[in-house]
Amino acid sequence: MKLTPDLQPDPLLHADKFVSQPYPRVDGRLKVTGSARYSAEFPVDGLTYAALVHSPIAKGKITALDTAAAEAVPGVLAVMTYLNAPRLQTPSYAYVVSMANPLAGSTTTLPIMQSAAITWNGQPVAVVVAETLALAQYAASLVHVRYEVETPRLTLAHHQDQAFKPDHVVLLPADVTKGDAEAALPLAPVRVDNLYTTPYLNHNAMEPHATTAKWDAAGRLTVYDSTQYPVGVQEALMEVFDLKTSEVRVITEFVGGAFGGKVAMWQNTPLAAAAARLVGRPVQLSLARASVNYLVGGRTTTEQRVALGATADGQLTAVIHSGYSMCTPDVYAEQFSVMARHQYAAPNIHSFQRVVELDRVQNSFMRAPGETPGSFALESAMDELAYALKMDPLALRRRNEPVRDPTEDTPFSSRHLLECYDQGARFFGWDPARPAPGTTQRGEWLVGTGVAGCYYPVQPLPATVRARLTPAGDVTVFTSSVEMGVGAATIQTQHIAERFGVAFERAHYVQGDTDLPQWRAMGGSAATASVGAAIRAAADKLTDELFKLAQADKDSPLHKAERGAVALRTGGLYLTSDPTTGVAYADLLAGQDKPFFEVEGSSPPPTEGAKYSMSSYGVHFCEVGVHADTREVRVRRFVTVMDCGRIVNPKTARSQIQGGIVMGLGMALMEESAYDERTGRLMNPDLGEYHVPVQADLPALDVHFLNLPDPHMTLGVKPVGEIGIVGSAAALANAVYHATGIRVRDLPITADKLL
Repeated sequence: MKLTPDLQPDPLLHADKFVSQPYPRVDGRLKVTGSARYSAEFPVDGLTYAALVHSPIAKGKITALDTAAAEAVPGVLAVMTYLNAPRLQTPSYAYVVSMANPLAGSTTTLPIMQSAAITWNGQPVAVVVAETLALAQYAASLVHVRYEVETPRLTLAHHQDQAFKPDHVVLLPADVTKGDAEAALPLAPVRVDNLYTTPYLNHNAMEPHATTAKWDAAGRLTVYDSTQYPVGVQEALMEVFDLKTSEVRVITEFVGGAFGGKVAMWQNTPLAAAAARLVGRPVQLSLARASVNYLVGGRTTTEQRVALGATADGQLTAVIHSGYSMCTPDVYAEQFSVMARHQYAAPNIHSFQRVVELDRVQNSFMRAPGETPGSFALESAMDELAYALKMDPLALRRRNEPVRDPTEDTPFSSRHLLECYDQGARFFGWDPARPAPGTTQRGEWLVGTGVAGCYYPVQPLPATVRARLTPAGDVTVFTSSVEMGVGAATIQTQHIAERFGVAFERAHYVQGDTDLPQWRAMGGSAATASVGAAIRAAADKLTDELFKLAQADKDSPLHKAERGAVALRTGGLYLTSDPTTGVAYADLLAGQDKPFFEVEGSSPPPTEGAKYSMSSYGVHFCEVGVHADTREVRVRRFVTVMDCGRIVNPKTARSQIQGGIVMGLGMALMEESAYDERTGRLMNPDLGEYHVPVQADLPALDVHFLNLPDPHMTLGVKPVGEIGIVGSAAALANAVYHATGIRVRDLPITADKLL
């Protein structure tokens, strides 16, 4: 099943007065001056501070709690444990994982500090609340807990015999079969068949998770939360605390990065609210970096098999992509095999996945979930097949470019991947006749180049906005979406100006509050299209209402006009055939008895069974140097060309792709959450040991867009936010192979693997 919007072609498909222009971020000044308020920065009277105590074991139960020393510290208000915590309901649905209800807001259906049971290393076992953060942290160190330890399940390798088929992989079938790939593979003249593994990864966004919770005298809860999904958090808190919609408000003005780690509610949020209820004062729980990595689930480790068969001239005859990922009782299967269903033409395709339940923190979405680890395996395998064929890796990809979706047999709404290959090869200077692997050396450095394709699907989500028009010609759009650093407020402001025909300075975008119209989640690279579709619907409604006002006025130049002949532009309602004939907003609203005019608009409901295969596509080219003696890897050049539909703002879009590439290079070279395979202890919960790329690790990232609209999408846009990470690790790994002649199939690519 695929969800796809059912829209008429957007009349603004090629409009470019504001759209497609590189406007600076509308929130840029607020951020560089420190005026932008994040969730730990809201002033709240009587605020107290909380610190967590984490379980050092992965499975078992608490047998004794000694909180006396912590409670005796002056300034400590309470030590909350399962023994004295307010009774909380268990979330019935988990959005990020089981998707039994895809729009639910909790990440887990586990009880929240309600029993002695321990189910993962790092689980919160106590919350210390004090007058200052320093006091809370000190007192937390004085809490002593005894445990009865059970043997945890910790690795895929040791428990694959317990693997099972998930009900779905993010609402898609776990198994997809076209033809008989297993039978076709041994008959192929040329074939490769290998295992690829990726480690557990964590998001490590710049802003750690933070929650400030306060209850008023009437029992209403207000939460300032660093989340991508205010409405989901609101609904999850309603369920946990048995409250009504009117009794819970979630405010999220700005988020300092998220990458999927804040897409729904983790336990820190209800724990802060429970602690606030316990002490009768507002509580702020701002997680330390280690607490983030203990409490917030990341990208699962994977073990993937990719087998490819081809004719001697490089035509694929069989594609098999299968493997294992971890899960918890709330089963989330990272959909790593899905890209293989859509990227290359082949008569026989088999894509299937199995999951292994482990005793770890709930695995979750992380930027381009599924496509990121899956592309590493698939695009590495394509590189290996090219060498087996003695064929240029780029030519192999061109040879197998599909005309229709390979497994769904639907036409593409738009697909310009061949143009990406052509432009990328030209910008990079790709040599189809490259020297053999391990033979190019410049001084002390072995040099190699690699290429990998990328893909990310269109995933529309429901959105509603309220549009307010004033007689002065200001248009403000309200929605509960959030600004998490991607430039969403900027591009929607550009869209508002274009859609309503007002100056950029008169277009305004207000977001981040559940009292505003609902937007379900800032994720899936869906916001621009989904909120954009709601803005388009609101503009259509406003046009209808203003047209009625114009027709009712016998002196109006639009009195006898047809509805289809008018549009919003240049500060009013005008004929599309004659932009000088129409009525200004001020004149249209002059007779109204209110200071503004409001309408609501919602994105059209998605329809099951897509008429088109709808995705973004692209290609990465990478050049690396590998030191001949130390085996240090340095990325020397990186060129990317993307087919992401219409680009609303080239500046913010380029930043998004560059950010994704940086995360992909980190995944390839250094990132890994290391767990002790005996105890389940996370050994590197902070940035001192969990390494992420810094500027010195990176070259200039050269990003280009085709900027070709998809005619089936609002504004012609397609996903931008996540596709940058897809394939980037494979491009680097392929370049490392070309430099050294050593194929690394187990990320990250550390020096010891190149000896």
